[in-house]
Amino acid sequence: MRETIAGQEFPLREAHNLVRDLMTPNPWIYWIDFLFHISLGWAAFVAAVSTPLFSAWQLVSVIVATFALYRAAIFIHELAHLRKGTFKLFRLVWNVICGIPLLIPSFTYDGVHSDHHKPDVYGTSKDGEYIPFATLKPSAMVGYVLLSFLLPFFFIVRFLLLTPLSYLIPPLRKLIWERASSLTIDMSYKRAENAIRNDKHWRLQEFAAFVFVTVAIFCIALGILTYKALVLWYAIAMVIFFINSLRTLSAHAYRNPGDHQMEFAEQYLDSINVPGNLFITALWAPVGLRYHATHHLFMSLPYHNLGKAQRRLVSGLSDNTLYLKTVRTSMWDALRRIWREASASNLKTKVPIPGATLDNAIGRQRNG
Repeated sequence: MRETIAGQEFPLREAHNLVRDLMTPNPWIYWIDFLFHISLGWAAFVAAVSTPLFSAWQLVSVIVATFALYRAAIFIHELAHLRKGTFKLFRLVWNVICGIPLLIPSFTYDGVHSDHHKPDVYGTSKDGEYIPFATLKPSAMVGYVLLSFLLPFFFIVRFLLLTPLSYLIPPLRKLIWERASSLTIDMSYKRAENAIRNDKHWRLQEFAAFVFVTVAIFCIALGILTYKALVLWYAIAMVIFFINSLRTLSAHAYRNPGDHQMEFAEQYLDSINVPGNLFITALWAPVGLRYHATHHLFMSLPYHNLGKAQRRLVSGLSDNTLYLKTVRTSMWDALRRIWREASASNLKTKVPIPGATLDNAIGRQRNG
């Protein structure tokens, strides 16, 4: 199977043959990786709460807690892709000690993210994880990143106030499901009623998150927990969302204007790989997300095999020209390119081109 793009053929069948044996996830790797980082994250968080404010030890503890909890939280992406009905205990444990305490239970991504990988949805207006940033003003990206600082507050309000209110007001229940129950980047995204895959008991997750944040607030009010716990939780969550927003901007080229249905190989070329450095890149793009284009090529590949798949495809494809077009040297390289495209695109829209049609303008943007 080959798809032709810009006069070149993308060797999909050849690529699949090279990684065919890498499709099975190893439960031991999932458990060890997750349990180590979530334990390190909460231990560092407790240390940060216990040490003097603004001390060097507190700063170190906050940094460790942030990156450890961030890696543990990103396993929500793996949960969205694991074969239906598998890893049930892992999903439960992840929610109890990570998803719920961070107010991002797995149902907020389950079913929603699968749309992002559907050939007829990716990059269109139906895709909640896609905004054509490269065709918009650069300020749209700035606004998206700045939103990170408000997201922890939004989730506190969502589970502490809106959840119990929705039990009493049925119309609000439907509205919250559609507009406030999805981890997406498009604020206009409307979640479908059946947008659920594994988390059939999502209501229990929602209630557990309500109980968690309620108990935490009461403990602080009663003096059982210090106010520093809430402040540090918010600060760490805020930084996690901030780093993830930059990672998200580095994950795709975001060139599709939204009304064009992209071919499978086009979707791959609109995605980005940043192999980078194992110790640096893996901090801001953990759990295999630095190989995001390869993930879109083979979404069933478990995260621990993506690096091996990347190396095989680079060295094993008879023609790796198109495959390598997705590679960026760093986050800065990816962000710089999309910012430059957005700036150029915005200038083009201000200058009328005689005789140009809308289709031609879109074509210029897509070919960039």
